[in-house]
Formats: sequence, structure tokens, C-alpha cells
Amino acid sequence: MFSAIKKITIFTAVLAALAAFSGCSSIDSYYSAPDGRVGYGGAMTLPSEENAPETNEEPRITLYTGDEIPDALPETLPETLPEPETEEQPDTDMPDVSDVVEPLAVETSAVPEQRDYSALDTECHGYGQGVRFDELNRPKGAVEFNSGYSGFSAEAIRDTEEKTINLTFDQGYENGYTSKILDTLKEKGVKATFFVVGDYVEREPELVKRMIDEGHVVGSHSVHHYSMPSLSPEECVSEIMELHNEVLEKFGVQMNLFRPPKGEYSEQSLAVTGDLGYKTVLWSFAYADWDPQNQPEPESSLNKLIERAHPGAIYLLHSVSETNASILGDFIDAMLAEGYTFSTEF
Repeated sequence: MFSAIKKITIFTAVLAALAAFSGCSSIDSYYSAPDGRVGYGGAMTLPSEENAPETNEEPRITLYTGDEIPDALPETLPETLPEPETEEQPDTDMPDVSDVVEPLAVETSAVPEQRDYSALDTECHGYGQGVRFDELNRPKGAVEFNSGYSGFSAEAIRDTEEKTINLTFDQGYENGYTSKILDTLKEKGVKATFFVVGDYVEREPELVKRMIDEGHVVGSHSVHHYSMPSLSPEECVSEIMELHNEVLEKFGVQMNLFRPPKGEYSEQSLAVTGDLGYKTVLWSFAYADWDPQNQPEPESSLNKLIERAHPGAIYLLHSVSETNASILGDFIDAMLAEGYTFSTEF
């Protein structure tokens, strides 16, 4: 590399002398690339002190412009030219592209490269908060899930001892009660999170738009409601990113919350979800409210929702439930009276 630079300096000296005789005002420069290649760079302008990048790394490109060459060519050139005295260059470098360019959207079939997914467990786990509770009335199943899987950007209960509740609704299909639920939330001044599937977005765009317009959060429940552990990493990406891109295109919203269908997960599916920039949100309260033909009795259901309240609670309710639509207002009033606040932060 040193001999190559020396040859370049000699050749540049000849060019400089010829330029002096011919009246040329500039000399095209040569450069050495970081990998040791030497190439022709064309006329280039050195950065001024004002626009020089502020960094301490070595420059990617070192220019040899022949500044030390005399203005006139001597009558007899020596067989060898003295090696130029080069000033120590400041440690400057171009900024890394990732610092100045926003990441591109993930393609619907492109698997993130953050980790080796084949090394992660693919065993399917079905989540449930359980019936064991700690001294704060928090279900131990939710607390234990956080302890085991928070490293995958996943949670089943908020990590706080403050009296907060996150209301979440799963939107598998429309059964005529979502408008009433939205009316109640608006009346009470409470925001909630709605997890939608692909078919719901297709069939109910006006309701989705209303959720967004009224300040609620829209999260993903996947395109087809498949069990995520049964899918390959590529299929997991498609289930999340196809719906992500559709909601972004139709409503201008970047979703970043994901509720896995059926509450089923594996280490691998959680890892893929997290690497796509999504947080997996399970729940710390749920009950049998999903069957329109077998709805729980309203009074006992309301009492159950109130009795199971706890700090950092994440309530899973289904919007197909007539019972939920009828008791929601009373539940919110009871929780506010007990000093709880409602949140959409995760």
C-alpha cells in the first residue's frame, strides 16, 4: 500500500508540473479507499472546518493532492522524489448511514436478522392469568409471565404498584356492540386499546376510524387469527406486517402492539414479534365473555370485574359481548371511585 501511494504521489507531481505549464487551474485527485484499493476520484473539494463532520474516527477516504509539489518543474527530475511530509489527519469519518437514514419498512415476508430464530424454543404455550393472587390482588400467572418473557418485549401486567387499569378489547368480528362501547368510553372520558384482525379492518373501516379519531389505540391481533407458534418465522412476519401495512395505508397509523391469537405463544414467535418493533400484550384479567350465545349474567360479571381489580391491570374484554357493553359504564365509575385511573400506555 505504501509503494502504491508513493507511485501516486510521483505521478501527481508530474501532472502538477504539466498543469503549471499549461495553465490548468485544478488537478484531478487520486484516492486510497479503506480496503486498500487506489482509484481515480475526479476533481474533489476538501471539506472546510465549518462543514467537517464532528467525529473522532479515521477518514474513510484520504486524498493525496500534491500540495507539497513545487510550482515549476525542474530542468532535471531526480530519479526518486522525496517522500512528502504528510500532516497527521484529524480523526474524522463520515457518519454511519444508520444514524441519518430512517429504517425502511419491513417487507411482509422478510425475517429480521437480529437473532438466530432456529435456536429458540418453538413449543406452544397457552396463556392464562390463573387463580392464584399475591398481596396486591395481582394474578401470579401474569406476574410470572413478565418475569419469564419481559426480555422478548412482552407483558401480561403493567410493572407498577399504582392503581392503573388498561382496558383492551379484542375485535375478532362485529356483533353490533362496538358503537355502544365507544359511546360509553367517550361519555366517561376513558381511552382503550382495540386489537383488530385483518377481516375486521376490511369490513369495519368506519368503526376503526372512529376508534382512532376519538383517541383510542389500535393494536394488531394478526391477519388471520392463526396460532403464532404453529407458523414459521416468515409466516409470523406476514401475519403481523401485512396488517401493519394495511392499517398504515388506510388510516395513517403505525401499530406497535400485538396480542397473539388465542393467547398462544412460543419463544420464537415472541422474538419475531419483538424484532418487528411490536410489544406483545397479554392480560391480567379475562373471563368467559366471548360467546354471544352464552353470555354471563350482568350483575355477577360487574362484581367480578370490580373484585379482580389490581395495580397495573390489563383487562381483556370482547366487544361481541352484550354483557360487556351493558356494564362498562358502571365498571368505569366503580374503578374511578376507588381511585383507579385508566391508561393506554404499554
